[in-house]
Amino acid sequence: MTDATLDRPGPPGGFLPGLDRAGRELFHTLRLGTLLTLIGDLSDPAAPLFVLDAGCGDGHVARALARCGHRVDAIDADEEAVERARTAGDGPRCALSRLDRWRSPWPYDIVLCLDVLFHLRDDAEWWAALRNLASLVRLTGRLVVTDADTPVPRARRGRLLHRPAADYRAALAPLGLGHTEFRPYGFRETEVGFHVFTRSR
Repeated sequence: MTDATLDRPGPPGGFLPGLDRAGRELFHTLRLGTLLTLIGDLSDPAAPLFVLDAGCGDGHVARALARCGHRVDAIDADEEAVERARTAGDGPRCALSRLDRWRSPWPYDIVLCLDVLFHLRDDAEWWAALRNLASLVRLTGRLVVTDADTPVPRARRGRLLHRPAADYRAALAPLGLGHTEFRPYGFRETEVGFHVFTRSR
């Protein structure tokens, strides 16, 4: 984790405003620990997991996963964020791309989209991003997205839109991905957590 990451005004997504540096560091550490329990902290060096970090920001999650032995592609639509991720190095291949436009020569074992989708307030944009990310997941692979565990859509502060798991299920089930787990961040009062979808066909 870089100082630039810690000096941002809050955690990615802006749903926990007002944290000081220590609070942000704790948030990032706890979130990464939970993520690693979901996808594994080590991979077989002879057969590494292929991971896409979609909406990578400064790349701190992508770098952590690369240090665990995973082969990581990291994309973001923000050119400055991608440049910072590239400059930091440490393993991930970083590229400038929108979520709905990324193409890959190989399918991924794990596709991550952390604290990004609830910024897409337009339903068509959200669906296009989700559909493309789902298309990148190999058979038995997992799509891990983060959102609140809410029974109905809920807007926050005029710029976030949390969608219920039922909306994700309805969008992803026809594409062969079933909802297999929700794991909350467990940090203060946030309702946001990891929704895990596994491709069965």
